[in-house]
Amino acid sequence: MKHISILGSTGSIGTSTLDVINNFRHRFKVVALAAKTNVDLIARQIEEFQPRMVSISTVKLRDELYHKVKNKKIEYFYGDEGLEAVAACSEADMVISSLSGAAGLLPTKAAIETGKKVGLANKESLVMGGKLLSQLAQKTGAQIIPIDSEHSAIFQCLLGNRSEDVASLILTASGGPFQHYSPAELEKVTPEQALAHPTWDMGPKVTVDSATLMNKGLEVIEARWLFGLPAEKIEVVIHPQSIVHSMVRFQDGSIISQMSRPDMRIPILFALTYPERWKLELPPLDLVQAKTLTFYAPDTAKFPCLDYAFQVLKRKDGAPIVLNRADEVAVEAFLNREIPFSGIPALIDSVLATYRDQEVVSFSDLVKIDRWAEKTSRELIKQMTKGSDRHAPD
Repeated sequence: MKHISILGSTGSIGTSTLDVINNFRHRFKVVALAAKTNVDLIARQIEEFQPRMVSISTVKLRDELYHKVKNKKIEYFYGDEGLEAVAACSEADMVISSLSGAAGLLPTKAAIETGKKVGLANKESLVMGGKLLSQLAQKTGAQIIPIDSEHSAIFQCLLGNRSEDVASLILTASGGPFQHYSPAELEKVTPEQALAHPTWDMGPKVTVDSATLMNKGLEVIEARWLFGLPAEKIEVVIHPQSIVHSMVRFQDGSIISQMSRPDMRIPILFALTYPERWKLELPPLDLVQAKTLTFYAPDTAKFPCLDYAFQVLKRKDGAPIVLNRADEVAVEAFLNREIPFSGIPALIDSVLATYRDQEVVSFSDLVKIDRWAEKTSRELIKQMTKGSDRHAPD
């Protein structure tokens, strides 16, 4: 029986994880859950899985949750301390880190500090603190198993192979819904259009990032820390079918890929059961029905966010932190119709141009840079929108 703690239980990865666990109730026990604001959903999850502790974002929501749930023996937490309590739950063998954005950094750190196995779906943790978290995991013995489909694929392709035999990692990207849009059409993209991903069912932030190719850029930075390879050994190709989830190119010219249906339950189950593979009741991938698998180079002139990610890997440790926070603020502004779709890369580029490179030797350094990036991003948005009607289209 494996005991599982889930950070972000009401998000897309969290609910998919609970769906997987529900199919193996005799093998898994959920001991802790954390959510942001969805009281109704986490209340239902508590009733179904009966964890020992739960956390939600505010004291008001905690009290509301307490009165909604019948089981009063559960420990109730809230805020940042609550997230870290769930991450460090003493009964958990494994923590699933699936919070969205920079909010996942410190809870992921708390899980790694305990030496637990961490199923990582919060790429921002490694984007911001890749060096520090890698050093911490080495010190505590924590094992990080990637859950993002691309990094899970690479992890699987590398099994049984020597790192010195790897020529490059090849991350695949669906390309999002706007690959064939002209610059003029991109200017008119609405939040509703950006949130309609053609293949994957994801949260709003990741879905918009997929449309700008920033999601792939963040995954490039994550891959650099997960697999210890420089940016020069990481490639990106557009693969609209989302069947080949990523590949590894070896020195002898061989390429090994991992293929499956585009269903996040597959990498989630692999992370939960590694090094074993358990049977998941899903329709098999039918290659005959799939017929054609296509690959082509990303257009970084039209979607520069991917290029920004490669650029920050050539700078000092703080640059990825700035990239990540500027993107979070820009996506929020776009979804609030404050800036157009094209304003997302424009803002990120402006913030990166303003930033003076710094080394990151502690988490306090990281937090300072993150706060600077947030403040600068919000100030630039005010300048972008002041006296202008160029907001995101309705």
